[in-house]
Amino acid sequence: MLQTATLQKVNIAYAIKFLALLTIATGAPLIGIHSQWLTGPIVNMALILAVYMVGIRGALLIGILPSTIALGTGLLPSVLAPMIPFIILSNTILILVVDWFKNYNYFTGLIFAAGAKYLFLFITSTIVINLLVNQALAVKVAVIMSWPQFFTALIGGVLAWGILKILKK
Repeated sequence: MLQTATLQKVNIAYAIKFLALLTIATGAPLIGIHSQWLTGPIVNMALILAVYMVGIRGALLIGILPSTIALGTGLLPSVLAPMIPFIILSNTILILVVDWFKNYNYFTGLIFAAGAKYLFLFITSTIVINLLVNQALAVKVAVIMSWPQFFTALIGGVLAWGILKILKK
């Protein structure tokens, strides 16, 4: 009986954390301000917090939805629809690298995770851009999927670090 009550309590706590982080990650593209510099750090923060608060499985689930919602709300131009699987994979890379470093140095892990996400998106977007007909649009896609990805991941990581510090107290 005691084990059942404890298990239910743990599952409820986990569910609340998971749903809160999922809401933050998927809600960021819905806030109405279509800015990569606002949405990107919020989503990355939620993904990194998820690694620490709900574990890698929960974080990976959360990493699937934000880019799809961003596309649906217009934050990502419709021409970027072919990039959605790569954005999801880049979120997966961020999560896996953060998880790998979580028992070591937080900021080293953050730099490697942001760098890996950036490199993956830069390389894959370069390939996808070559498939686009409109070169003016290709330049815009290249910018969205390049260096801002590194910095939005870093900003999100710093925000996550601050929240983790507050939650430890």
